[in-house]
Amino acid sequence: MYPTRFRYEAPRSLEEAIALLADGAGEAKVLAGGQSLVPLMKLRFASPELLVDINNLPGLDHHQQDPDGSIRIGALCRHATLERSALLPAKQPTMAAAAPLIADPIVRTRGTLVGSLCHADPQGDWASVVTALGGHVVAQGPGGRRTIEIADFVVGPFQNTLAYDEVAVEAVIPAAQGTLAGGYLKLERRVGDFATAGVAVSVDMVGGRVARAGIALTGVGSSTIDATEAAQALVGGSLDEGGIGRAADLAAAAAQPNSDHRGSAGYKRHIVHTFVTRILARVVDGQERAA
Repeated sequence: MYPTRFRYEAPRSLEEAIALLADGAGEAKVLAGGQSLVPLMKLRFASPELLVDINNLPGLDHHQQDPDGSIRIGALCRHATLERSALLPAKQPTMAAAAPLIADPIVRTRGTLVGSLCHADPQGDWASVVTALGGHVVAQGPGGRRTIEIADFVVGPFQNTLAYDEVAVEAVIPAAQGTLAGGYLKLERRVGDFATAGVAVSVDMVGGRVARAGIALTGVGSSTIDATEAAQALVGGSLDEGGIGRAADLAAAAAQPNSDHRGSAGYKRHIVHTFVTRILARVVDGQERAA
């Protein structure tokens, strides 16, 4: 099937892109990687009248650490760039663990982290990772830039809070409060399949205790699940067996899976419990090796 007819524009500046979106009055879509939008257009689940291709815009392909320790990822930074990054393994282990698990190598070559956040697929890996890390999205429109916390940005399945005349220009991950550790695990039937269940965990360790924690779940609800109660159960304590077990129990309870061809609801909750336990056990093992 072919898409319906649409107008195509490839602006050379962010201001031009925003003006085109404003003219589109809600009937325009931004094209960055296109790994979600183009298939939807071919199936006619999406039929924008105008496609605004931002791939010619300068200064949006970055991923870098700022002096304050935060990490910024531009709207045109590809999954594959993050997969090969020398920065992430040392500075953001949860992101480093997730990058090779995004879809398949073809999608990773063109798709973008910011585009994935905007698409707001309940089974999107990056939304869980950015949620666990407490990140936010920076959007730019005719009135300038604004910051949108990830919890406020993804509001439902395939729904975000961008205005029709705004471009999400970057995602920002805040600096850790201490030594950052964590990971991302995903169960999929085959490479490139949607997640049966996925878990992102991030912990900031200070003096052997958890100063901050984030746990978020992929594919086990109608949108990304921020397992705040499970994360808070870790804060202030050491990562002992009892604390890990309680966090895993609470994360599994926070999951809202449906039974389908990928597994029963009970099975998916078990996977969430197992993944939280496994990631945190690896953090403990890493601490012991470093000691």
